[in-house]
Amino acid sequence: MEEPFRVGLAIPLQGPGGIFGPSCEAVAELAAAEVNAAGGVLGRELVFEVVDAGAPLPEIRRTVHDLLERRRLDAVTGWHISSVREALAPVLRGRAPYVYTSLYEGGPIPTGVYTSGEVPALQIAPALTWMRDHAAVHRWALVGANYVWPRRTATRIRDYARTAGIEVVHEAFVSYGCRDFTTTLVDIARSDADGVLMLLVGQDAVMFNRQFAEAGLDTVMPRFTPLMEENMLLATGAEGTADLYVAAAYFNSLATASALDFMSAYIHRHGPDAPALNNAAESCYEGVLALVSLTAAAGSTRTADIAAANAETPVSYEGPRGTVTLSSETLDQGRQAVHLARADGYDFDVLTTL
Repeated sequence: MEEPFRVGLAIPLQGPGGIFGPSCEAVAELAAAEVNAAGGVLGRELVFEVVDAGAPLPEIRRTVHDLLERRRLDAVTGWHISSVREALAPVLRGRAPYVYTSLYEGGPIPTGVYTSGEVPALQIAPALTWMRDHAAVHRWALVGANYVWPRRTATRIRDYARTAGIEVVHEAFVSYGCRDFTTTLVDIARSDADGVLMLLVGQDAVMFNRQFAEAGLDTVMPRFTPLMEENMLLATGAEGTADLYVAAAYFNSLATASALDFMSAYIHRHGPDAPALNNAAESCYEGVLALVSLTAAAGSTRTADIAAANAETPVSYEGPRGTVTLSSETLDQGRQAVHLARADGYDFDVLTTL
């Protein structure tokens, strides 16, 4: 009997992103069941090795290295922050394909890494133009966590601002895991910004939104973020999300045929009390689809064969987000539809496709 195809599911089970963990695991279970019912990965059963991507970076690297050494890892995917990606890419290079499903800040991609998440050019740039035209936001205060994705994304945002007739008039970068935003909020209130752009993750964003509303700033200026999902809305509370806009390729409330089919399959498998579907969890489903598509295009599960096939013709697949074309080291933008929504209590009201 052929060995299973073992996929490292790297998702945060602790820390600011731990809020996504239960939903990510539930969605991955659905993805594996569907893949295996359809014949597996080139005939091999897909099984997961869950890796806690919320652990300290040295521990994550050591875990993945040990799994590779023990031949218990054929590929890696999952939602996790860019610092984890930067730590894992060198460990996996040449040894296992790696589909990074979180938001990608753009720029060169390490060899052997494939990105399926949204990128600033397709997500943030058109959203800022929409906010300029429909919400009259011309001056932004940016607040982000102090690590790779927010820092590099902020650089992209400054480039877009110069060509879009908008300004970033204030920037603040806080520690990943920040819980007290008092000083940041005072500085935002004193700036001449008319909107706040958030590059915060999970529980950090929850705390910022609560304190932003408690300071009364939600009645003064709108917020926009490329990273806010249903679990974060629930944790924040409806009183903390007034005038909050989000751009993403997937929302639980998205009324497309592919998104509705995905929702139906998820509820059928896990029931109505399952962890809330959200963008981070759905991205894990996308990661599995991407791995299946990459191996199918190569006709092989070997890392070198997959890289060669995707370099010749970047892989596309159909999923809950519609058609997605993967980014690779030769393509840092990919392609997928991105939507703009406004928080409405504990759900999102999808306004337009960007």
